[in-house]
Amino acid sequence: MKLQPVRGTRDIYGDEARLFREIDQHFAKTASLFDFQEIETPIFEFTSVFQRTLGEGSDIVNKEMYTFEDRSGDSLTLRPEGTASVARAVISNSMLRDLPLKLFYSGPMFRHERPQKGRYRQFTQFGIELIGVPTPVADIEVLACAWMFFKNCQLSDKVQLELNTIGDADSRDQYRSRLVSHFEKFSKDLSEDSQVRLKSNPLRILDSKDPKDQALIADAPLFSDSLNPASQQFFDQVVEGLNQLNIPFQLNSKLVRGLDYYCHTVFEFTTTHLGSQNAVLSGGRYNDLIESMGGPSTPGVGWAAGTDRLALLLEKPRTHHQNVAVIAAVAEAEPLLLPLVSELRDNNIASQLIYSGNMSKQLKKANKRNCSHAILIGEDEIQSGQYQLKHFADGSQISVSKQELLRKLKEL
Repeated sequence: MKLQPVRGTRDIYGDEARLFREIDQHFAKTASLFDFQEIETPIFEFTSVFQRTLGEGSDIVNKEMYTFEDRSGDSLTLRPEGTASVARAVISNSMLRDLPLKLFYSGPMFRHERPQKGRYRQFTQFGIELIGVPTPVADIEVLACAWMFFKNCQLSDKVQLELNTIGDADSRDQYRSRLVSHFEKFSKDLSEDSQVRLKSNPLRILDSKDPKDQALIADAPLFSDSLNPASQQFFDQVVEGLNQLNIPFQLNSKLVRGLDYYCHTVFEFTTTHLGSQNAVLSGGRYNDLIESMGGPSTPGVGWAAGTDRLALLLEKPRTHHQNVAVIAAVAEAEPLLLPLVSELRDNNIASQLIYSGNMSKQLKKANKRNCSHAILIGEDEIQSGQYQLKHFADGSQISVSKQELLRKLKEL
């Protein structure tokens, strides 16, 4: 039987791998401009890290986690998202002594979902967490970081920021009661999943895409009617800050986050270019998360984005890698290739050998490998000490000395 990847996973190579690298580089550069520091957590944690933080009623905990028992009998889970792992890390490493913390991460996550375009069971995610700042300025800053990232990727014209507030605990309790009263009247008309959510996590019904739920959601009470003055003031300051920074957004009163630890500001950057998988970056504020994990009461806000979906938006790499092929036109030139390639690389010029074929075939291979130039060494070049530098884009070819060659390639 031919070996295949596990369903919901895939191999990433070629242009897609270059896209992933490009996105990661844009993200790291943007996060660093905002003084976020990198953190890397293990890809698996004790299961309680996610059960206690994501909520027993969440779809992730109930349906999607990859949980297993190791040889010591401990229950472990492949991380389904990054925020809980980062929160555990800051507690474990006593990092809360040095607030505020500004952290960024990237890496693989795992959820047992139905695979489809842009959604995989192993997927790549990156995100930021700003921990220890209770005021709206933190919410504004993480949104500004997200907006700058999209601008750096030249994607700002393909995304839309959707914004909402789910208030503090008192506001959510009041809204939850009103929401339950509304949906209980139509409980038999709800989808099967939403009937379960009505008892466990009624706010998640608002996130349902099931056609049976959509009409009922349209008539649901608005969260804004349940906000207390403190929650409304907090959200007003977030909106004011975004307007000051000229970050475009639209209010979405039905936007919620599916995890229990969120409060106040919630948001998504969505796109109309990927069909039903329209969310490419999501996040919000979580003031009770670290306390629920056994740490002190510590506010936080952050977001995460999916590299897989962003790669679909970018379609092809925006940066072009300059690569030079070194080709021996005659067998006598072959001993010169390795020293030349080594010298080029010492001068930070990416270069490669073409290992087989006559000169014509080697040129075709170099072009196929997206080399920008080829250095050709034949009998005349061996005697004269000159090299032929071929430019694939326009087919031009010039004769240069070694010193001129290095200077010319650096200019290019």
